[in-house]
Amino acid sequence: MMMGKNASSEVYFILLGFSHWPHLEVILFVLILMFYLTTLIGNLFIIVLSCLDARLHTPMYFFLSNLSFLDLCYTTSSIPQLLVNLWGPEKTISYAGCMIQLYFVLALGTTECVLLVVMSYDRYAAVCRPLHYTVLMNPRFCHLLAVASWISGFITSALHSSFTFWVPLCGHHQVDHFFCEVPAVLRLSCVDTRANELTLLIMSSIFVVIPLILILSSYVAIALAVFRMQSSVKLQRVFGTCGSHLMVVSLFFIPIMCIYLQPPSGSSQDQGKFIALFYTVVTPSLNPLIYTLRNKDVRGAVRRLVGWEWDL
Repeated sequence: MMMGKNASSEVYFILLGFSHWPHLEVILFVLILMFYLTTLIGNLFIIVLSCLDARLHTPMYFFLSNLSFLDLCYTTSSIPQLLVNLWGPEKTISYAGCMIQLYFVLALGTTECVLLVVMSYDRYAAVCRPLHYTVLMNPRFCHLLAVASWISGFITSALHSSFTFWVPLCGHHQVDHFFCEVPAVLRLSCVDTRANELTLLIMSSIFVVIPLILILSSYVAIALAVFRMQSSVKLQRVFGTCGSHLMVVSLFFIPIMCIYLQPPSGSSQDQGKFIALFYTVVTPSLNPLIYTLRNKDVRGAVRRLVGWEWDL
């Protein structure tokens, strides 16, 4: 091991991934490929349907389309590389490729945290301020919220990924993960990384804990408003849309907190891989199903679209 040698002088990293369990690699390849295809089809379906059906041109489906596009980008930033590594003996990624992957995974993950807060505020405005909803969530404000979510994620990632790759890394350049993630890369360091771990903890608190508190606060207010409703139809509609969002929030935030709210040196590497596999592969594939299966608006839009195509 070449201590003190920076990994930038190396042309590649080795992503160890699940190589400790070679008998699982074929099974994981098939499962992950199925989830990835489900993610692509499901999220593209939501985006296309939201664009084609005029009745879905509402703030809720505008933000949902942003979330679907975000999930497409998020999974594509890491899953194709994972599938290649699982299928063949080569498990390498270039240094530049690792930097780019880490940047986009971190940027898109941060963006999703902020976007989920925006979506919860939209539901709060719809339920608790129905008379002012169209004024509060006007198209210009919705576009500003979406742009702010994306910009905040990419700026934060630029700062944090720069801090990560400035750290001198050991010469073995073996990343014990299936993609370049901040905790996994920091484990390669030959120097004290407590400052980086503290930075990671602070950034995680800002973009994970605070958004989660804001989301839960919104749903406490929604719950109080729901209990005052007299109409059972309205109650079912609120529980349908808000329940879907809460489920998505839980599936995303719980695994993220398990990874990023503890120091890299204090977490199990193998456990971290399977947790990361859940929020990078499973959660994005479930989001379209959660939002569409019990959604009357989406079912109605599908019927209208099919009827329109049949008439043509």
